Amino acid sequence: MNLAVRDIRHNAGRFVLTTLGIGLLLMIVMGMGGIYRGLIHEAILLVDRIDADVWIVQGGTRGPFAEISRVPVTLEDRAGAVPGVAWARRFVSHTVQREHQGRPLRMVVQGLAWPEDKGEWIPLTAGRPLRQAHFEMIADRSLGLALGDQLNLGRDRYTVVGLTRGLVGTGGDGLAFFTATDAMAIQFEVPGDALRLERAARRERVASQDLGQVLPLLLDRASGLERDIPSLSPPQISAVLLKLRPGVETQDIIETLSAWPDVTAYSTDQQKQLLLGGMVDRSRRQLGMFRVLLILISTIIMALILYTLTLDKLHDIAMLKLMGARHGVIVGLILQQALLMGALGYSLAWWLGQYAFPMFPRLVIIEARDLLILGAIVLAISVLASLLGIAKAMQVEPNKILAG
Repeated sequence: MNLAVRDIRHNAGRFVLTTLGIGLLLMIVMGMGGIYRGLIHEAILLVDRIDADVWIVQGGTRGPFAEISRVPVTLEDRAGAVPGVAWARRFVSHTVQREHQGRPLRMVVQGLAWPEDKGEWIPLTAGRPLRQAHFEMIADRSLGLALGDQLNLGRDRYTVVGLTRGLVGTGGDGLAFFTATDAMAIQFEVPGDALRLERAARRERVASQDLGQVLPLLLDRASGLERDIPSLSPPQISAVLLKLRPGVETQDIIETLSAWPDVTAYSTDQQKQLLLGGMVDRSRRQLGMFRVLLILISTIIMALILYTLTLDKLHDIAMLKLMGARHGVIVGLILQQALLMGALGYSLAWWLGQYAFPMFPRLVIIEARDLLILGAIVLAISVLASLLGIAKAMQVEPNKILAG
């Protein structure tokens, strides 16, 4: 019988508990790597789905994801007139948090350039795309909404007409798609009292000027709707997206737009790099530090347990040496236990992860390459953990058995 297996049976309880602990630690290490993969996937998911070639944002900014970007609505028409551009569409995106059915509901409001974009590109699992310019929405299933549900946002009520799955923002919040007009109405909605105070303040400012005293009708205009006041611009959007005609080079369009002093243009690849090099990079480093710490903890735990098991069988090791057993037999005894503990812990981590990872609040993506790398790491820590026990075993003198 294999000596390592026989010794494990003799200390089955301690070995099983240690393997279980190692398995749980390795499952967390495996999960952290999967969470990092999920962060990357979620960060660039929307950029890939929209399939635009050029992103035009506020001049001097890295928007619309890395920071706030504000550009005028008229930029859509101006950009669409550039030679080589197939279409230009407004991009509206912002995060809101409301209360729905007694629970907080946090979502990323995404505006579609109606009527050119009705959401046909969204992979729906139920329902349909948008069919009217107002008061309809498509929601990700992570928001907990169902078809036909109605949601109050601002002064309006929106009906869920379509459901999708797996479309979330960089922060893990589910996406909700509206027409761009509705998305801006949600973003710039203010309470009625604040609106009345702002109109009264505008009227006071006009009344205090000579122009307001000469033209009294301006007072009524100043206290009216913002859209009726020529000097006030309409609400701004986050960015403008461009799709180029076949054969048109992206860099040529970006160089053309770089002559416009009020905007900055990025290609889709550059927009991805801004995403991954900003918020995702810090999360990646933090997850990496935790992974290293957990691997070190796993190594220490395995080393201590193997050392304790070695201490328990010092008498047996001395007997083996007295009987003429080679050092390789004793080294193999301890090393085989370490490798078996690491292999069982790794298998347990993978098995538990199949059930635990789908329940995580963030997407966990485990790739075959990650499993191979972690397997190599487990092999290395198993060998390292056995060294302490092997060193102690090599110090045992055969005559110790004669001393009782």
